Amino acid sequence: MTETSSSSGSRNRWAIAGAAVVMQMCLGVLYAWSVFRPPLASLHGWSPDETAAPYRYSLLFFTLAMIVGGLWQDRKGPRLVGSVGGLFLGTGCLLASQIGDTLNGLILAYGVIGGLGVGFAYVTPIATCVKWFPDRRGMIVGLAVMGFGAGTLIFAPLLSSIIGTDAAQYAQTLPRTFMVMAAILYVFVIGAAQLFVVPPAGWRPAGWNPPQGSAAAGDGDFTSAQMLGTWQFYVLWITYFLGASIGLTTIGEAKPYMLKQVGAEDAVATAAVSILSVFNGVGRLAWGAVSDRVGRTTAAACMGLLMAVGCAVFLRTASSYAMGLAGLCIVGFCFGGYLALMPAFNADFFGSKHVGLNYGLLFSAYGLGGFFVPKYFAGILKAAGENAAAGYSTIFLQMGIAAVIAMVLALVPRKPARPAPAEAVAS
Repeated sequence: MTETSSSSGSRNRWAIAGAAVVMQMCLGVLYAWSVFRPPLASLHGWSPDETAAPYRYSLLFFTLAMIVGGLWQDRKGPRLVGSVGGLFLGTGCLLASQIGDTLNGLILAYGVIGGLGVGFAYVTPIATCVKWFPDRRGMIVGLAVMGFGAGTLIFAPLLSSIIGTDAAQYAQTLPRTFMVMAAILYVFVIGAAQLFVVPPAGWRPAGWNPPQGSAAAGDGDFTSAQMLGTWQFYVLWITYFLGASIGLTTIGEAKPYMLKQVGAEDAVATAAVSILSVFNGVGRLAWGAVSDRVGRTTAAACMGLLMAVGCAVFLRTASSYAMGLAGLCIVGFCFGGYLALMPAFNADFFGSKHVGLNYGLLFSAYGLGGFFVPKYFAGILKAAGENAAAGYSTIFLQMGIAAVIAMVLALVPRKPARPAPAEAVAS
């Protein structure tokens, strides 16, 4: 039985939106991983591929949990699933403080257990807000996931300050940092989940009438099997895969890039990660709101174009801190848009009744892109050796080309025809 609100919802839905932002800000700690990579390399002598491994595994298990958690929350409601996510994520960080001195231990604790926690928790505010805000779908999803991108603004400087810059202290400060993370995540993720409920069946915002032919008008929702039978799903999946791969690679390489390519000091490179997170977060709200006005297709095509400019022009040819930072911000701003538009695309095309599982399946594009593509680009950097500039030039050229492909694909899909109601099929 799902948790359902018995009130009119006019006030409750904004309280739920606020809880969604708080939860997502905590989950955004995932994007602060780049601040751990230089200290881990210094302490253990790990390679760039090894320091990126916990992040890559966290994205993979994030995605797996999104699919399972989406189905689970469609059946049992968001409060339980969100609470379990907070428990897993906090426990993963707590374990990382104890067994994170080995790569496999850190992958298990942060990558597997922590990643599962992020996935369970991440799906609940999105699926819940889509149901409470059918009138402002792009904006509200953008607001909900804005916290995920902006969370790094808080966590990057906090975690960097606890870790410190004294390499002799890393063996003590790294475990301490994971323990602080665990305490924060236990309290705020589990706490925010307690506010999540779904609206009563047939609920609509006061004074709002859904467009004729939309799922909100009662014209049919796609089951996951029906969604997987449409070609539109696969176009959206590839578009998401490309956009997510570019954004996640850029976020994961942000601090090493600023240190090696631009030659920034540690504190200045950390500041760049924080500024990137602001643009990542703002991009979610901005592109979500824009897509409500100009349409998802136009917004997604513009995102791909700007992302190509950020990769191929700014990041590939950066000769100064300002130019490198501008490239990071452009890519982060557009990457944030994918996290807002794709849940809205999914609900627009396939309805909101099964949005938890349906978006979890579409979200697999994000997880697979985050798991495989950064490793591929890490191999390019490894082959470049001491010539980091050549390695980054190759990476961002290829990412710019991928962004152009994403732009073109965004122009292709149109709403699929609604499936026939079950009773019509049976007759």
